[in-house]
Amino acid sequence: MGADLAYMGSAFIATKEANAPEAYKQMIVDSSAEDIIYSNLFTGVSGNYLKGSIVNAGLDPAALPQSDPSKMSFGSGEQGSKAKAWKDIWGAGQGVGAVHEIVPTADLIARLKREYDAAKRGLCAG
Repeated sequence: MGADLAYMGSAFIATKEANAPEAYKQMIVDSSAEDIIYSNLFTGVSGNYLKGSIVNAGLDPAALPQSDPSKMSFGSGEQGSKAKAWKDIWGAGQGVGAVHEIVPTADLIARLKREYDAAKRGLCAG
């Protein structure tokens, strides 16, 4: 179908079984691609973060400074911020707009399989 590999994470964070705070799951459901901020501030490595979690941490997503990549830190916030990546600043990808509800993991997997099978049938029919 044109892809050798695909990965997804945000949809699985927003499942009932995921060990993530309910507020994180709901923020994924409520967000769209426009709510994704790409920054290296929080760990020193560039990543995608939910704008709402940045705002909730008291930071301005439109005015985040650049981090020094030589000072990567996966345990604490950068530049004196008490906010920590993954604990307070939540990651997500541009696909958040396709997540519309918090569902059991089995339901998500069944939906993905149905969508894959339908896309494959569509390609084979054409």
